[in-house]
Amino acid sequence: MPTGVFSQPRLVSSSIPKNMFNSPGLSLALQPNIDNQGDETRLGENFEGSIGRRSREEEHESRSGSDNMDGGSGDDHDPTTAAGDKPPRKKRYHRHTPQQIQELEALFKECPHPDEKQRLELSKRLCLETRQVKFWFQNRRTQMKTQLERHENSLLRQENDKLRAENMSIRDAMRNPICTNCGGPAIIGDMSLEEQLLRIENARLKDELDRVCALAGKFLGRPITGPPLPNSSLELGVGTNGTFGTTMATTTTLPLGHDALPTMVVPSNRPATTLDRSMFLELALAAMDELVKMAQTDEPLWIKNIEGGREMLNHDEYLRTFTPCIGLKPNGFVTEASRETGVVIINSLALVETLMDSNRWAEMFHCMIARTSTTDVISNGMGGTRNGALQLMNAELQILSPLVPVREVSFLRFCKQHAEGVWAVVDVSIDTIKESTTFVTCRRLPSGCVVQDMPNGYSKVIWVEHAEYDESQVHQLYRPLLSSGVGFGAQRWVATLQRQCECLAILMSSTVPTRDHTAITASGRRSMLKLAQRMTDNFCAGVCASTVHKWNKLNAGNVDEDVRVMTRKSIDDPGEPPGIVLSAATSVWLPVSPQRLFDFLRDERLRSEWDILSNGGPMQEMAHIAKGQDHGNCVSLLRASAMNANQSSMLILQETYLDAAGSLVVYAPVDIPAMHVVMNGGDSAYVALLPSGFAIVPDGPGSHGPISNGHVNGNTGGGSSSVGGSLLTVAFQILVNSLPTAKLTVESVETVNNLISCTVQKIKAALQCES
Repeated sequence: MPTGVFSQPRLVSSSIPKNMFNSPGLSLALQPNIDNQGDETRLGENFEGSIGRRSREEEHESRSGSDNMDGGSGDDHDPTTAAGDKPPRKKRYHRHTPQQIQELEALFKECPHPDEKQRLELSKRLCLETRQVKFWFQNRRTQMKTQLERHENSLLRQENDKLRAENMSIRDAMRNPICTNCGGPAIIGDMSLEEQLLRIENARLKDELDRVCALAGKFLGRPITGPPLPNSSLELGVGTNGTFGTTMATTTTLPLGHDALPTMVVPSNRPATTLDRSMFLELALAAMDELVKMAQTDEPLWIKNIEGGREMLNHDEYLRTFTPCIGLKPNGFVTEASRETGVVIINSLALVETLMDSNRWAEMFHCMIARTSTTDVISNGMGGTRNGALQLMNAELQILSPLVPVREVSFLRFCKQHAEGVWAVVDVSIDTIKESTTFVTCRRLPSGCVVQDMPNGYSKVIWVEHAEYDESQVHQLYRPLLSSGVGFGAQRWVATLQRQCECLAILMSSTVPTRDHTAITASGRRSMLKLAQRMTDNFCAGVCASTVHKWNKLNAGNVDEDVRVMTRKSIDDPGEPPGIVLSAATSVWLPVSPQRLFDFLRDERLRSEWDILSNGGPMQEMAHIAKGQDHGNCVSLLRASAMNANQSSMLILQETYLDAAGSLVVYAPVDIPAMHVVMNGGDSAYVALLPSGFAIVPDGPGSHGPISNGHVNGNTGGGSSSVGGSLLTVAFQILVNSLPTAKLTVESVETVNNLISCTVQKIKAALQCES
């Protein structure tokens, strides 16, 4: 074959200069050759050698071939070509103008993945072909990905170098041990406490390095190996049972699988180290995977309940699908699981920020969360967003009943962005890898929500709640409610979120609802709502005996069995009257629907049938502030008329709400001059009040109320018809003495106990319920 038929390939330099990447527009003008010719020249098209400047003709040949329509090779013409052979035609090259590059960069910032319609419109506007635009965006995305990977690799390399330096310094100290007493060399075989600690730290650093490399491999999608470390003749072994021991020239590290997580226990009396944080991150990644799968999978993992239509977890299928990331269920614990889907008036970014901020999270779900705090922030996220944020939190979760103890949980909260406008936030308990100072009565399995943006600022939320708890501490009356996943379940979280977001949307709207009291100014509305929220928070704290207030439980013999009486001292609190505050609460079952019971208790015209503060007559609504589309979601100011000249009229501040998970009616007598200040926009923090009220939830599936022995009748499934009942919690807070140093009397306790009993009897009589 003649040697002049093929042109010689151009040599390409193995190194690419920096100035090629410093100009994104120039480097991204390099387009792939459609005819698969001239590939050898593509990498060297912007190369400028240090020996000399190319000629104008060579520079013209080395530019981009993005508009090469002739399909010829980009190689130089070989001077040895035979005279009779036709030389190949040279390509026609086109270099993007600065204006074209500017337009392309501007669109890339807004939309890195333009569709065909956008590419066609851009190509017409820039006088380019659609495939040129397409190739430019492909190269731009490739360059962006390369730069990000280079940055991540640099960070990992720095971390590995740091760990290696620490390890080497420890090894140097071990090679030349010094006696702490005489300052001379230590005797071989006599291991001091300091050397033992160094050996333990050495093993910890090696294990940490392995974990960091494994986690980095998960993020980057390829295995990452740490730098080789020199071996010493004596290394510390860490057994899989979490104990330490010395072995000769061998080291056994913890496996990276999720099953090994419970074997390493972090003491709770010290802050989280780098090793602890890597363990937390591994647990968070496993919990996130489980949450997303549980949110996306339907049958057979989730089964529809025939009675209420709620989704129930198939526990056998769950155990076949998932490996428990926090270990097996403790003995005596029972499982509750639920899933709920809803549409909420909030975008995904705002909801994620609310969930990752402990204060905003507690404010959004203030009737469900008694107290919460963030104990450690392991990661704030990447790129100025919450993507990858990981933090350690404590929380007290509550049901408004004295018969259900507050759930104290310590958990990790991990946030991750899965796609544009799609986020997930997961919680998982850390009791198996971090020692707890208190006895654990509840474990939070991977739970949380997946949020997806919808048009008009709405979001679709899929909420999953999964927990294990000690049922022996729950009263028989509430066990069906909790075991069905209704009490602390996903339906309650979604219903509360929908109601709160609807309230925020109404309050932020410039238009005032027609049923609102128009005489109240905007600042007055805000002050009244702030006062009402404080009233409701104090009511919840008094019902559940959370740590918000220091309550002391009383064991009085003249109090009913299911009535809990507590007392505390109110000192130097401008929002409460000073003295001794007595709180009494109880829960009863009533054979009426929750809706009927709520309508009866919130109606000011029927208040005289159960409220002794109404002076035996009807009340008048003086002010009304809507907090939702339902008329029952509001804050109102009621006035009790004086029955005779000796009685003075008074005002009652009342807040009511209703959602799919339950309802609430909270009220408190308030001072008339103080409320005038609040309604005019004054500070509500100095209004003293003690709240009382009612909390209503539907009874659990299959529950028909208590029977004579105090237990709950279950659904036998026979011919008997099911009665839709309600669980009603009644609670009062009363100032029994204005002196904080005074002693509590038996008469005060009996008065509060009689008040609760009398109120319950009046409600039953008014609703024609059997005693």
